[in-house]
Amino acid sequence: MDPLPPSPVNWDSLDALVLDFVRSDRLIAPPASPSPPSSPSSSTTTATSSSPSTSTSSSYCSRILIRRARRALEAGDVDAALALLRAHAPAALLDHRLLFHLHKQRFVELVRKGTESDREAALDCLRTALAPCALDAYPEAYEEFKHILLVLIYDQDDQSSPVANEWSIMRRFELAGLLSSILRAHLQAYDPILSMSLRYLISIHKLFCSRQGISSPISDLTERLLFEDRDPPAVTQECSVEAPPFDEVDVQALAHAVELTRQGAIDSLKFAKGDLYQAFQNELCRMKMDLSLLDKLVHEYCIYRGIVEGCSYALPGTADLQCSQNVDVSFVNNQGANNEAQLDCEPAGKQYGGCSTSDITHHDSWSKRLRRVRSSTSGQGRRKRWRGRADDLNYACETQVDANRDTLSPAFDMDEDVVIGERDTVLDTGLSDTRNMQDQKYEVILEMRDLTRKGMASKVVDEINSIDPDFFSQNPILLFQLKQVEFLKLVAGGDHVAALKVASAHLGPLAASNQALLKPLKETLVTLIQLSEDVLTKAVSLPVLASSLQLAISRRLGIEEPQLMKILRTTLHTHTEWFKLQMCKDRFDHFLKIDSLKEIDPPVSHTMSKVLTDECGNGSSQITTCSSGKVLDEGSSPQVSSEVVCDETAILKVMEFLALPRADAIQLLIQYSGNAETVIQQIFS
Repeated sequence: MDPLPPSPVNWDSLDALVLDFVRSDRLIAPPASPSPPSSPSSSTTTATSSSPSTSTSSSYCSRILIRRARRALEAGDVDAALALLRAHAPAALLDHRLLFHLHKQRFVELVRKGTESDREAALDCLRTALAPCALDAYPEAYEEFKHILLVLIYDQDDQSSPVANEWSIMRRFELAGLLSSILRAHLQAYDPILSMSLRYLISIHKLFCSRQGISSPISDLTERLLFEDRDPPAVTQECSVEAPPFDEVDVQALAHAVELTRQGAIDSLKFAKGDLYQAFQNELCRMKMDLSLLDKLVHEYCIYRGIVEGCSYALPGTADLQCSQNVDVSFVNNQGANNEAQLDCEPAGKQYGGCSTSDITHHDSWSKRLRRVRSSTSGQGRRKRWRGRADDLNYACETQVDANRDTLSPAFDMDEDVVIGERDTVLDTGLSDTRNMQDQKYEVILEMRDLTRKGMASKVVDEINSIDPDFFSQNPILLFQLKQVEFLKLVAGGDHVAALKVASAHLGPLAASNQALLKPLKETLVTLIQLSEDVLTKAVSLPVLASSLQLAISRRLGIEEPQLMKILRTTLHTHTEWFKLQMCKDRFDHFLKIDSLKEIDPPVSHTMSKVLTDECGNGSSQITTCSSGKVLDEGSSPQVSSEVVCDETAILKVMEFLALPRADAIQLLIQYSGNAETVIQQIFS
């Protein structure tokens, strides 16, 4: 099968998700004055930020509460966790199962301390809290109560005792995870969409690579970002055990989306009272992520896209990833027909690695040109300042509780004066010349991108030529794209004579030296006979061109593509391939904004999109090495016979009875002419 053109990612949609993430988790400092006009890169975020699915201020406060309670339990301070719950989430303690587990751990921790007063407190806990709770927590609770009494006579260092597991420190972490799961659902304190989307995409990517025998090109990142273990599932209270039967479509969708057993999916739906999307969020948020690594990836992306200010403005410890590029993610370049175009986009300074600059950086006049171009920019003033994940836990207990919502007041905000003071302190600590130069590079790159988005192609070409006269000789297709925009703007303005001069002087010679540009050139010339007002919007996507130009200039200046972009590009591709195998649409792609990440501007013609992606998508059209020595081309799909069209009911029946993944169920049905009963009989016989 010939590989299909690689599908680019809608970076504007990712900008919106990233901005929602940094706002939701307070990673950027609050504005000291009314917000100035937003940059083009963040102009698409308004709708996302106001959508019901995004995290609110109250959700942030609830997540802070959960973090505090979790830390308290992991440290063995059950009393502190109980105090937090009584003050801020008393309704959670109505769950007798949870309360019993908390009192049981409190009893163990009191005995663990070993003093006479603590032993007396432990006995008092038994009489006044644990024993009464054991009577109505759940059927097995009283037996567990009698078993926990053995803690009083067996030493905690005795690994052969019948209560060795009860003494284990791991019990703290298990209970902390369980409490987090319950509170998260109770307070509706779900993580931002970006965080949940990454969990989902990475888990699918891992599953796809495992089942297809493929070596992941981003395994170094994904293994560190998403951990294998999860928080325990939230338990179902006895009153909701007799839940109505759920639609098998929902059960199977949830089970295979987050890798649960069928019974696990049913239990999750019971806890969510049948709400599929709430159950899905509960399960996604059980997956543990390395937040510090995620913050670094997001910060690197924010600087690259101009959402926040550059390295010089970062708080200590937040710019490590941006200026080290120590995560090595290798992409194997496609050796097919797209090779020549891809080679054109190889960064001249690649051999220096990381943030080191290319040869043009050392040109005598380069810095002067850079400062001249930068003097006309205003980007730094309109971007946000990175705050980092400050520890706000000490503030959580001082806020008021809204009795109706049973959560922390959304008025909980970090004091703006404190933030500004911290920022000023950082700015006064002295900045290195290297970081200043790095910031200047970002300024120029972002200015070129913004001018391209505005359609000011002629100015972009002039400015880039003044900075690096050799840039377009190594990136001729980008020059063609920009001159095409200039041509179309002239046609839209009715100046056909000037448009033809641009075509003769630039488009014609470029197409003559690259056969792939002949068809786009013909399509461009056809616009001379079309209605002027629709010419530009129908023929080219300025955001796509701007992002491609940004990527090419960044590489030319020795700035590597952010790791987050590589993760998204790769996982979105495997997401598409995975659901081709499943022969169905993802039930959750719209909920997690995955569909918007894949949605590239429709006006771009297929030919132009392919040419542009081939040139500046180095890494987006990677091929992945299989364990068998074969390779999987991006865009290609495993061959699936279409001779037998499987009925959805038959697929679900085989999945349910045989506990099989959807793709395996489909393959079995294809073998037996789509008859589910025959498949089941053959397996059991």
